[in-house]
Amino acid sequence: MTADLQKIVFPSLKDRVVIITGAGQGIGRVFAKAFALAGARVVIAERNEAGAAAVAGEIMTAGGQTLAVTTDVADPASIAEMIEVVEDNYGRIDVLINNAGVFSTLQMRPFDQIPLAEWEQVLRVNLTGPFLCARAVLPAMRRAKWGRIINIASGAVRLGRPNYLHYIATKSALMGMSLSMARELGPDNITVNAILPGATFTEIERKTVTPQQKERIIAMQCVPRAETPEDLVGTALFLASEASNFVTGQSINLDGGVTAS
Repeated sequence: MTADLQKIVFPSLKDRVVIITGAGQGIGRVFAKAFALAGARVVIAERNEAGAAAVAGEIMTAGGQTLAVTTDVADPASIAEMIEVVEDNYGRIDVLINNAGVFSTLQMRPFDQIPLAEWEQVLRVNLTGPFLCARAVLPAMRRAKWGRIINIASGAVRLGRPNYLHYIATKSALMGMSLSMARELGPDNITVNAILPGATFTEIERKTVTPQQKERIIAMQCVPRAETPEDLVGTALFLASEASNFVTGQSINLDGGVTAS
């Protein structure tokens, strides 16, 4: 078996440097633990310092490699400081997972009742943040002529979910941004893809989802059970590995078949 074929049949993330934004809780936390288990060096880029430290502790207790860096993805200076720390410690950046976002704290309301300040905050974190982070990792990825950018969008955009217009707008834009970035970065051997999770239930409280609503969501799925962050891990690992060398510009639904066609 040739070396290149072996990388595809047995994809490895050992010692890959993987930045995961918003990895102090929820989906990001599970991603961080999974990538560490796969042998990657995980950078927890998280605004909540205590949350980042807690996840880093879980990873190190399990024997993984990790670095927690307090990061505000809405602040270019904070991102630049995080990149500098990563480069100083590891000398490379292989994978960026743009996971940080504003959602669970949002109140459902008609779009004409969304305060302008809230609208701008959601756009700043959910869309400008991924743009800034992607721009910041480019120099390291271009030096290596290899890189993976994975944007966490949302399956809700396929449904046109009402009363979350700012959230839906940002996640829809992430899909378009992923395709456009993929076309720009392909010549540098950098792939860009989006993952569209369905209604994923984590330890984060969701006051806007009642037990009855949860039942209705599950009833829409082909797989009749609640979606968990672990259901997203396999696709994230695939998109970050050598096995996905020719996969780019894609928006992949992971919603248990809600949007199956």
